[in-house]
Amino acid sequence: MLEKTLNWVVENLTGLGPWNYFIAFAVLILCGFGVPIPEDITLVAGGLVSGLGATDIAIMSLICFAGVLIGDATMYFIGKIFGYRIQRFKPMRRILTPERFESVQEQFSKYGIWVLFAARFMPGLRSPIFMASGMSQRVPFIHFLLMDGFAALISVPVWLLLGYYCAKSIPELIDKVKHGQSVMHIIILAIVVIAIVLVTKNHLAKKRKQKAEAQAKKKEAEAPADGNEEAELQVQDADAANDSAYANKDRID
Repeated sequence: MLEKTLNWVVENLTGLGPWNYFIAFAVLILCGFGVPIPEDITLVAGGLVSGLGATDIAIMSLICFAGVLIGDATMYFIGKIFGYRIQRFKPMRRILTPERFESVQEQFSKYGIWVLFAARFMPGLRSPIFMASGMSQRVPFIHFLLMDGFAALISVPVWLLLGYYCAKSIPELIDKVKHGQSVMHIIILAIVVIAIVLVTKNHLAKKRKQKAEAQAKKKEAEAPADGNEEAELQVQDADAANDSAYANKDRID
C-alpha cells in the first residue's frame, strides 16, 4: 500500500511543480478534520516531490507546518464554538464519540496540556483530542497552539526530510518510513512515561504541601488555647494571693 502510494506520487505529482504546495496544504487540513488520510505519509510525499526537484524543501516545510497547525486549530475551534452540539452531527459524532470524549477528559485531568503534545504522534486520536480540548473550555487557545506547535516542530521536519533525502530510492524510503514510525512509537512511550513521572511528582508535592499547611493550622489553633490556659492559671494564682492577703489581714485585725 505504501509503495503504491509513493510510486503514484512520483508518477503523478512531480510534474505539477508548484501546485504541490497547494495539494500538500489542502490534504493536511483535511487530515486535521479527521479524514482518514495518514498525515505522516502526506508529509513524506511532500518531502519526496521536493527531493525530486518539483518544489523547494524550505517553502514546502513552511506550508506543511501551516497546514498542520491550521487543520488542528480548526478542530479546536469547532469544539470550542459548538460545544456539545457537535455530537448532534453524525460525521462529527463518528470522530468524537461520547466514550472518546470522556476518555480525553480523564487524560486531561491526569496529564494536563501534555495530552495535546502526545496527540500529535497519535494518528486516529489526534482530531478527537483537539476537538475535545476546545469543547472542555479548560484549555486556552494559546496553550493549545504552543503545545501543538512544539510537537509539530518535531513531527513535520522528521517526515519531510525523510522523504527529501530518500527520494531517489523508493524501497529505501519505505524502509526508513517504517523505521520512523517505530521511532515515533518510542517517542510516544517516552512522553507517556515522562508525563506519569511529572504528574506523580506534582501529586506528591501537593500532598506534602497540604500536610504541612494542615499541621501549621493545627498549631495555630492550639497556640491560643495554651495561652488561655496559662492566663487562667495566672489569674487563679493572683486570686489565691489576694485571698491569702485578706485572710492574713483579718487575723491581724
